[in-house]
Amino acid sequence: MVGTEELRRPAVFLMRTLVVGACYYGAGRLGLLRHLVVEGAVFSPIWPPTGVAVAALLVLGLSCWPGIALGAFLVILSITTALTPAVLVTLAGNTVAPLCAYLLLRRSGFRTDLSRLRDGLALVFLGALTAMLISATTGAGVLVLTDRLAAGHFWPVWLAWWVGDAMGVLIVTPVLLLLYHARWRPHPRRWRWKEATALVVSVAVLVPLATYSSVSLLFLVYPLLIWGALRFQLAGTMLCALLASVLATLAATEGTGPFAGLSRIEVMAKLQAFNGAMALTALLLSAVITEQRNTRRSVERACQELAEVLEHLTAGEPPPPRPADETYDDETYDADGPGPGARRPRDPY
Repeated sequence: MVGTEELRRPAVFLMRTLVVGACYYGAGRLGLLRHLVVEGAVFSPIWPPTGVAVAALLVLGLSCWPGIALGAFLVILSITTALTPAVLVTLAGNTVAPLCAYLLLRRSGFRTDLSRLRDGLALVFLGALTAMLISATTGAGVLVLTDRLAAGHFWPVWLAWWVGDAMGVLIVTPVLLLLYHARWRPHPRRWRWKEATALVVSVAVLVPLATYSSVSLLFLVYPLLIWGALRFQLAGTMLCALLASVLATLAATEGTGPFAGLSRIEVMAKLQAFNGAMALTALLLSAVITEQRNTRRSVERACQELAEVLEHLTAGEPPPPRPADETYDDETYDADGPGPGARRPRDPY
């Protein structure tokens, strides 16, 4: 038995490393399909591997970092075969940045269900904007040091690199965490299916219209984000944001729709401003609404327990005991969870 366990642990570690590396590499290849050129440097407006790496660390823990390094190494090999010191520095930056994001998020008490406003703020300001400074600085700095980029062009390339990595965290990580926490409900309410269908149809019609129309109609995406956040919280708003971001990136790289006739710098600025504002709106609005609904359910639960205690005291009976073998938070599960007042165990973070 001891020997089996000792053999199983390396096998699990190896399998986890390979899976994380494959997911990182696949996301990297998707990110390289569409790119923009800024000051002669090629970059992806949304770099999905950073989102995959941060989500893997949050779900699997710190032990999956070799898979991130492996995936980053494979992505770099698909671009260049020369293993120079500059390439190794870029590899280190792409590996350390997600690790820094994970450590900052864990220290802040981040919860992967994104049920609180502080979780959304932590993901934005710590996981995306702060941690991704590392990869952008190392990447753009290496280009300057190796004379592949003029020193005067450092800041535009650095900004594009930083925003692309941050967008990967802001858009891809919440979607992956949403899939990780997804639960199948055997008997969903019929009206919810109808409303979800209506939202999907509206998104399928309005988002392509907004991102490919020659008239600037990108503002049409925001009512859909608000609708999704109000009715379906993170699931509704982040999936809509992901689709809108992908289509906007396609339109920008093709130079069509609202991005037609713009210079490369103008295309980058308009696309990144749209993606950033949309991701922030979707993530923070859904977090606020989820937290408020959880607070309301917590108050309802407390009122129900108080009413039960008063009934027992009025009847001259001792109040019903509460289970002592579980520790609960003051907050409840998500709004569409097991029902009013259902609460989950405290997060280990």
